[in-house]
Amino acid sequence: MRTTPRALRLPLLAGAAALALALSACGGGSEGAAGEAPAADALEQAEGVTEVNFWHSMDGTNGETLDKLIAEFNAANEGKVEVKSVYQGDYDTTITKYKAAVQSNSTPSMVQIYDIGTQFMIDSGAVLPTQAFIDRDEYDVSDLQPNIAGYYTIDDELWSMPFNTSMPVLYYNKTLFEAAGLDPETAPATLDEVGDAANKLSKVNGGPAEFGFNAAIYGWLLEQEIAANGELYCGPDNGRSGERAGEYTFNNDTAVQFVDWWKELVDTGVAGNTGRVTADAQNAFKSGTIGITLESTGALGGMQKAADEQGFELGVGFYPKIEQNDSGPIIGGASLWVSDEGHSEAEKQASWEFMQFLAQPESQATWHTGTGYFPISKAALDEPKDVEWREQHPQFNVAVDQLEATELTSATQGCSAGTMPQAREAAENALEGALLGGDSKSELTDSVTELKVEVENYNNSVK
Repeated sequence: MRTTPRALRLPLLAGAAALALALSACGGGSEGAAGEAPAADALEQAEGVTEVNFWHSMDGTNGETLDKLIAEFNAANEGKVEVKSVYQGDYDTTITKYKAAVQSNSTPSMVQIYDIGTQFMIDSGAVLPTQAFIDRDEYDVSDLQPNIAGYYTIDDELWSMPFNTSMPVLYYNKTLFEAAGLDPETAPATLDEVGDAANKLSKVNGGPAEFGFNAAIYGWLLEQEIAANGELYCGPDNGRSGERAGEYTFNNDTAVQFVDWWKELVDTGVAGNTGRVTADAQNAFKSGTIGITLESTGALGGMQKAADEQGFELGVGFYPKIEQNDSGPIIGGASLWVSDEGHSEAEKQASWEFMQFLAQPESQATWHTGTGYFPISKAALDEPKDVEWREQHPQFNVAVDQLEATELTSATQGCSAGTMPQAREAAENALEGALLGGDSKSELTDSVTELKVEVENYNNSVK
C-alpha cells in the first residue's frame, strides 16, 4: 500500500551535496562497498544476550502480527538473542531516518526498507548483502518465490531478504456488475474490457454506479502497466544488467496509451478523480458506489471487510493489461537489510538468524494469514493454516495465481534506480496533469526530461 511520497526527495530538497554526503558516510560507492559475512559461530563466541535493534514501518494489524513473530523468536532464543523492534513511521520516514543514521554512524542492526529504496541502500555502503550470508552458509534459496527474490537481486546478488510483499490487482463490485448486466464472475482482463465495463456501470450512462472506475493518481500504477505489457521503466534494461540506470522511459507508447485510456474515462464522466491520496480512492470503492478500482493486494483485507459491512460482494482479478501476454506487474512492499559498519559480528549474525526465522514457511504462513501480504516462501502455501485460510478467503488466491503466472524478466523485476522515489512523484505529476486537461504524451515527456538532472546528479554522487 502507498506511503506518503513527499519525504524522500533528498536531491530536490537538499541538493546533490547532501545526497553525496549520505551516500559516502559509510565509504560507499556504486558497488555498495559490500562487506563479508561474520564468522558463523559469532553468536556462540559472544558473551551475554546479543541485542538486535530492528527499525520497521508496520503498524495496526501488520504491526501486531510482526510483534507476535518477534515474541516467538525471542522466546526460542532466550538468553542468546533479543530483537527489539522500533516502529519508525511510514516507509519514507524510515528511509529518511536511516539516511540520517548513516551520516551519524548510528544505524540500527536491521531495517525494513520499501522496494524503491533498494538502489539507495546498495549505494549507501552501509549494509551487508544477504548474499554474503547465503554464500557462507550455502543457504537454500529455492523456497523463495522467484519473482519476489528477483526484485531484490541486482547483478546476481540478493541484497536483502524479502519480507512484506504485495502486487496490484483489479478490485470490482460484483453486486454492481450484476445490476449493470455484466457477468459478476468474470473480471475484465484488459484496459478495453475495463473501459467497456466502466461505461456500462457508470451513472452518466444510466448504470448503477456513481462512477464505473476510480483509482488514486499513484505513480506505482503506471509502473505496473508498463511492466505488465513487457516494457521498461528505465534504461538500460531497468538497471538490471550491471549498468546503472541512466534515463527514465515512462513516456513510451504503453505509458501514453494507459494515461490516454484513463483520461478518456475521466473526461467522459465514466471515471471519478479522487486525487493522489490512496485512502480517498479506497474509501470511495469501499462505499459501494464505484464499479472498479486498481489497488495493492495489501488492501484486500480492508476491502473485504468494507464489502461485508456495506453489503456488496467483492471481486478480484488480475491487473489489467493492454493486451494478453506472459508479462505481469511488479511486486511491491519492503525487504529486510542488515547494517554493516558499526555493528558487532554477533549482532550481524543474530540479525541473519532472525531473517531466517521470518523467512521459514511456518512464519510466512503466520504473516500471510495475519496480514494478507504474500508469503515469500513457496512452502508456506502448503502450511495447514494457510490452506485453510485461503479456502475461507478465496480472493487471496487471485493474487497468488497472478504472482506465479508472471514471467520473471527485466520488465517485471522493475526499475532499479536511486532516484525512483523522485521518478514516481514525477509520474504522478504527469498523470495528474493529463487528467486535469493536459496532453498525455507531453506531460509524460516533460516529467522524463525534468528527471535527467536528478539522475545525472545521483549517478555522479556514487561514482
